[in-house]
Amino acid sequence: MNFLSKKLSFILVFGLAFFTFAHSVLFADFSSTSFNLENPINIIGGGQSTSTSFQYLSTTGQLTGGQSTSTAFAQNAGFLYFPTATSPVVTATAGDAQVVLSWTAATGIFANVTSYDVGISTTSGGTFTYTTVGNVLTSTRTSLTNGTTYYFKVRSYASGSFLSESAEVSATPVASTPPPGGGGGGGGGGGGSSGSTGSTNTTVIFSGRAYPKSSITLLKDAQVAATTIAGSDAMFQITLTGISAGSYIFSVYGEDNRGIRSALLTFPVSVTAGVTTNVGGIFIAPSISVDKSEVKQGDNIAIFGQSAPVSEITISINSEQEFFEKIKSDADGIYLLNFDTSPLAIEQHSAKSKAALAGEISSFGKSVNFTVGTKTILKPAEKCPAKADLNSDCRVNLVDFSIAAFWYKKPLNSATIILEINKLNGDGKINLVDFSIMAYYWTG
Repeated sequence: MNFLSKKLSFILVFGLAFFTFAHSVLFADFSSTSFNLENPINIIGGGQSTSTSFQYLSTTGQLTGGQSTSTAFAQNAGFLYFPTATSPVVTATAGDAQVVLSWTAATGIFANVTSYDVGISTTSGGTFTYTTVGNVLTSTRTSLTNGTTYYFKVRSYASGSFLSESAEVSATPVASTPPPGGGGGGGGGGGGSSGSTGSTNTTVIFSGRAYPKSSITLLKDAQVAATTIAGSDAMFQITLTGISAGSYIFSVYGEDNRGIRSALLTFPVSVTAGVTTNVGGIFIAPSISVDKSEVKQGDNIAIFGQSAPVSEITISINSEQEFFEKIKSDADGIYLLNFDTSPLAIEQHSAKSKAALAGEISSFGKSVNFTVGTKTILKPAEKCPAKADLNSDCRVNLVDFSIAAFWYKKPLNSATIILEINKLNGDGKINLVDFSIMAYYWTG
């Protein structure tokens, strides 16, 4: 047997051996004169497909997670990169044999939301029947039975692929009550006109999840409307009664066990006189902080915060390549990630987090900044801004701007006059000068 024949025989035997062990899992480093690929995840042998005209031997492999880009495309590879969306916050307002539903837009992550389904059930936690309503943010369910409690969910989709689902929210249709007949006036309490204000039967109930035993604040048109404390399971409920009918912008935020505030979650609500409106599926984004303002490249930085207990926390570290890490919060909702900064460039970076639990997904919360450099500097205790902090949370951000915007060019009440004098330019009114001061002291 000549040398060429021996070589061909060796190749044939090697090839048969390779296909014999096609289902093995291999881990290896790859290198050449110009590159070295270390710590690949795996290469998993595939199966075999045949027909009368061909035979196909397949292998499935994933070398690493990350992002590849060119001028025409960006590819995100790895198990952390998959399309999701935030869970909608759903508002349900009961009417005569109907329920009007509205919801916040689901924010797609690696996907664009293209449609929604509305589910209905007569049993809490039961089987829901879903109807596609299109890419809209409101739907009215009709032909319902008065006095029966109905439960609703909203799902988001991207071109037919399921992305997220809201928590269930309930409403009980009731027959319309005719207005009282005419006759003698006078005497009635409450004031207001044509039922637009003052009805004690007009109620809005807000429910959702935050952090265990955390302080929850509800804003109505940028003014504090109510506060409450979440339970040990992070669930909370706030009930507003006697509210005037109309359209409002409500916002809610939580404060964790370290006094760190969450991002503001905002949603519009239309209130109908004499009716109970339920706003459900509120999922406050996790709080977040870091232990260093600057970290030496290659050292760890601690990224931590609080969310709902035993929830899945996704942390995004923004860099030239975005990094994603997943961890679980503990029974108290606390999470901690010690992130190795070796792959990060020497420059400023940021981190943010979101939570997922029981099929619900929060939005990403506020970002926290840190610098990767040549030395490590521990993060100092935060100092409260001398000006512009209108809600006294030691930050100047959109909450303060919303408060000021509500009073823009309006007569101030006595409490707001004092606030304006102490925290803004002191002329007893809200104008562009005050917004300039707030922009100067902005902390985010």
